[in-house]
Formats: sequence, C-alpha cells, structure tokens
Amino acid sequence: MSADRTLPPAAPRLVPASDITHAVLAFDDNRIVGELFGQFDQNLALIEARLGVEAVARGNQVTIKGPHDACEQARHVLETLYQRLQQGAELHPADVEGAIRLAVADVAQLNLPTLEPKTRMSYSQVSTRRRTVVARTPAQDAYLRAMDRADLVFGLGPAGTGKTFLAVAYAAALIERGDAARLVLSRPAVEAGERLGFLPGDMREKVDPYLRPLYDALYEMMPPEKVERGLASGMIEVAPLAFMRGRTLQNAIVLLDEAQNCTSMQMKMFLTRLGENSKMIVNGDSSQIDLPPGQVSGLAEAADLLTGVEGVAIVRFTAADVVRHPLVARIVSAYDRAGAVRSAERGHGPPPSS
Repeated sequence: MSADRTLPPAAPRLVPASDITHAVLAFDDNRIVGELFGQFDQNLALIEARLGVEAVARGNQVTIKGPHDACEQARHVLETLYQRLQQGAELHPADVEGAIRLAVADVAQLNLPTLEPKTRMSYSQVSTRRRTVVARTPAQDAYLRAMDRADLVFGLGPAGTGKTFLAVAYAAALIERGDAARLVLSRPAVEAGERLGFLPGDMREKVDPYLRPLYDALYEMMPPEKVERGLASGMIEVAPLAFMRGRTLQNAIVLLDEAQNCTSMQMKMFLTRLGENSKMIVNGDSSQIDLPPGQVSGLAEAADLLTGVEGVAIVRFTAADVVRHPLVARIVSAYDRAGAVRSAERGHGPPPSS
C-alpha cells in the first residue's frame, strides 16, 4: 500500500559526517528543494557569501563545509527556509537574508525580554488577509513583540529598517481582527512647521504627499477597496499632528511617523491623546531631524524621559537592521561614522575606532 500523500513532508534529516566541519543535509520533499536552493543555487550562494561556508547541492542533498559554528548556522538557515516552504510560503532573497540574520543572532541579546524559549529558531510575524510579514532581524522581532505587550511603542533608528512597514502591518492586522475600531495615521506634515494652508485641496489632499509611505504600506496589507472604504467611513483616518490637540483617541491603533520632527510640546500633546483600549506606535530617526536650530526633538526627549516607564517599550534599530538594498546599510554606517567624527572634533568625545 502506498503512503498517505496527505501527510506533511518529513523534516530534513541530518546525515552524520566524520568531520565536525562537514555536514550533509537531505530534504525529503523534492517538490520544494529547487525553490529552497534557489535558481542556479542562488540561495546557497548567498548562504556561502554571508556565513563563509561552502554549500554544494546534489539532488535533494546539500553538503556544507566550513567552521563548525558557521556550518551549524547554515544548517539552521536551510531548515528554517525548508519549514517555511512546507507551510506554503514563497521564498524571496530577502527571506534568505532574514533567516541568515536569525541564525547568527544571539537571542539573549534581543532588545526586549522574550517569553519564548531561547532556542527558538523563528521570528515573530504578523498576518493580514493579503500577506504575512515575518521579522527579518532581532530588532524587528523585538519590535513586533513590543507592539503585542506595550500600549506605547517607540521605534527608533535609521531609514530602511522596516519601522513604518511593520507598524502599518501590525495596525492592519488589529483592524482586520476587530481588536481596534479604527486606525489613525499622523505625521508632521512639513519640516518643523505644518503650514498647510497654501496647499490646494481638502485636508486629505493636503497631507497625502507626506503620508505616502504609510499609504504604500497600507495598500500592501489590505485590499485597495477596503482601504478606500475605511478612508471614506473614518475607520482609517489621516490627520496632521497639529490637528490632534484636544482629542482623546479610544479603541484605536495610532501611528505617528517621522516623529523626529515633532517639537517637545507637540510630542507631549500627541502622547497624552491616548485613550482606553488604544495603542500608540511612534517611529522616527533622530539622525534626520529637520527642526530649526535650537529646537529639541520631541522624539529624542520622549525616549529619554519614558525609558523604564511601565507600559512603554523602546526598540532601537541600527544600520545592521537595514532590510533594503545592502548599500543602504553601508550608506547609513558611513554617515554615522562621519557624524561621530564631527562630534569628536567639537570636543564631544573620542572619534570611533577603525
């Protein structure tokens, strides 16, 4: 009698090898092995480049050679990706990058405490009707968990780290599940000022250009027609920061983007809008402040003042968390080094070591 074809494929078998720097993995589901290895073995090539191992595919097996720790990391990467493919997920180069980051990350060093076992080999994820988004770095993982466990979350760090995208994905998931009645999107509309009167159109048309990154993420998470209905009904609201004064936001998920351009008074006003059964997510990059000279960023001040306050989580991203083009991470690092040198020249500290 043939085996029941409805059973899920077996987990990959680790074939013992004599040398501790030599391992062979065999995968039983031949239907997905090609996607696992990638076209022309491009996924294996990426693993080789990132982990410093040699990975050679033959049939449904891959032989990994290299330092013991690197071989273990490569094995974890392939097992994680294989499991995702078994569950029906598609695989993109960015997913391979994320699995590699996970394999080399020291889970004990994550930004926030975790309730999961330290040996877990998967990142947090958030699902909407259109797609499932999986964290790709330890900081992204901490960020998603923070949104589950805190009512006010700050995401601080450079461009390209996924702060806005993950926040919108999380918000869309809450709306779809009925855990929040509405989504409020806000952002300082122009550098330092929010002088919108000269722009043509109604309020939405005035602020739309400044909220385009939020809209782009929202349309990826939800069907376009549902987004449009939500905007028309008020379930999804866009509001410039200056128009928040005097409101109390209840049963809502509230997202403030580009918060580094809030003044201290604006930030205090915004944070005190939080009502019952609501969550706030505040994102920004303190290295891109557009406020006039002499004005303190409300984001930097709030992060300092609220560190350690119950119900508040602060997750800090670095250039290592950039998930756009690899060049973006190198650009961010170059600017950070230049800024550190300038600060040292002004007498604020020693220059960074090379």
